[in-house]
Formats: sequence, C-alpha cells, structure tokens
Amino acid sequence: MKWHHFGLWVWLLSSSVWAATPAPLASQQTQSMENQQQPLKNQAEQWQLSADEYQRYQQLLNGPRGIQSPGLDPLTTLGIEADSDAERRRYAEQWVRAEFARTEKELRFQREVDAAWQRLFPDVLPVNMTTSRETSGRLALFVRVKDCPPCETRLDEVLAAKQPVDIYLVDSQGNDDTLRQWAKNHHIPVERIRHRQITLNHDAGYWFRFGKGQMPVLLRQGEQGWHITSLP
Repeated sequence: MKWHHFGLWVWLLSSSVWAATPAPLASQQTQSMENQQQPLKNQAEQWQLSADEYQRYQQLLNGPRGIQSPGLDPLTTLGIEADSDAERRRYAEQWVRAEFARTEKELRFQREVDAAWQRLFPDVLPVNMTTSRETSGRLALFVRVKDCPPCETRLDEVLAAKQPVDIYLVDSQGNDDTLRQWAKNHHIPVERIRHRQITLNHDAGYWFRFGKGQMPVLLRQGEQGWHITSLP
C-alpha cells in the first residue's frame, strides 16, 4: 500500500510539472510578438501615428497605391486613402506640421551650405537643397534628366525669358553631381545662379503635389500660392 501511495504522489507531481510547462512558452511567445511590434511602434511615432495607422500605411504600400505612388510618405499615403473628410483633414494638418519642421531645418542647413560654397568653392556651381522663399511671381520649372525632349524645349523658353526661376530635377535621386552635370550640359548661366536668379534643386515631392502629373511643368508663385502657368 505504501508503494502504491508513493507512486501516486510521484505521478501527481510529474503531472503538475508537465501541466505547468506551457505557461513559460506562452510567455516567450508573447514577448516575441512584443519585440516584433516594437520597431513598428517606433516607426509610427516618428510620424506621430499610431501602430495601427502605420500598419495600414504598410498595407497600402503593398496594394495599388504602392505601385501608383512608390516612395510616398505615410502621412500623404494615409491622407490620399482616407475614408472621411475629417480623417483627410487630420492627416493634412499633420503633414503640414511635419513639412514646416522639415523645411525650417533644411533652410538653416542651406544657409550654412551657401556660406560653405562661397568659402571653399567659389567657382563651382552651387546646389540649392530647398524651395525658394522668394515671392514676386517667381517661376518653378520641373523637368527630367532623361528621355524628355519637351523638357529641353521648355527649359530653353524659360531661360530666354530671363525671369527668376527655380529648376527642379525630379529624377536626380538627390545626387549633386547629376545636378551639376545636367546644368553644365544645358549651359545654365553661372552668373544668374550666383545672383539667385536661377536655383538648381532636387525635387522633394513638390512636383507630385503641384505638377498634376504634367512633365515638364512650369509653376508661378502668386498671392494664392503656386499654380501652373505658361510664359507670356
């Protein structure tokens, strides 16, 4: 009888141990899921979005929007695909706040870049990294580096008009050497660049927002903002 009771206790204890083992495994699985979600949360916070919103952005990138507008930022993507006017307005305001902060930082750095060009390479074409703050009907011309004969024609017209213009290359990939080589190939007047009558820029999404899909496109800055225009 004693051995019978002893064997029963051993069996009960063994059963208890086996019954307890799934708990640590479940805890490990939960911790693993939390670790996987952490990068998503960090990315979402960079854009002032919730994890669910950023996950929706990623899902949209895997659909038609990701093909139609590759590389689009989360706020613009979510705003375009918003389900209501209120949601669209909220994303628009978030985008404006983010764009304002970005522009302010870039302008501060651009002033240092301009000063550095003057100190180090006074005879080399400078590159303007941000949109011009000047008003008075200034022009903005968006062109491509490759495979765009109409861009060549419009550029010649704009240069001949002798009006202040900011030139944006939409396919320069942020490469300053590409920008300078393009300017050299098209004989952009260096003196007009020095006097800020012409600036050379990498496009940072302005063409997508203002160009309405036209290439090339010429914009003019007026009291109501930028609008598509033509030379008189």
